[in-house]
Amino acid sequence: MSATGREFISSGSTFESQIGYSRAVVVGDWVFVSGTSGFDYESMTLPEGVLEQTEQCLRNIASALERAGSSLDEVVRVTYLVPNGDDFEATWPALREAFGVARPAATVMSVALLDPEMRIEIEVTALKGSAVASAGDPR
Repeated sequence: MSATGREFISSGSTFESQIGYSRAVVVGDWVFVSGTSGFDYESMTLPEGVLEQTEQCLRNIASALERAGSSLDEVVRVTYLVPNGDDFEATWPALREAFGVARPAATVMSVALLDPEMRIEIEVTALKGSAVASAGDPR
């Protein structure tokens, strides 16, 4: 943790230093994950379909959360950004799998993304220690 009380999590993307942001920022028990695309950093590719991009977004987010000491089960807020609102329903199976336990508050917006090949971007906020015991136990 830095002297400011913030821990910065990097994905290794060159955009982070060029633009001046972090993949995630941890402050206390809160984890704020930046808008995350479906870019696969291992293969340096962007999958074509919206479902495949969604699945990769979620892997990227899960990785950042894990490095921050959290998980998808501790996500309390999620924002979905999609250029084509008609694409959103195709993402539901992956989103249900990722967030079916946490059931975070959610917003979906249809917006233009910076790269026309991007079909979705996802941003989350997680609270460490907030995971529920199971999908049937909403606490």
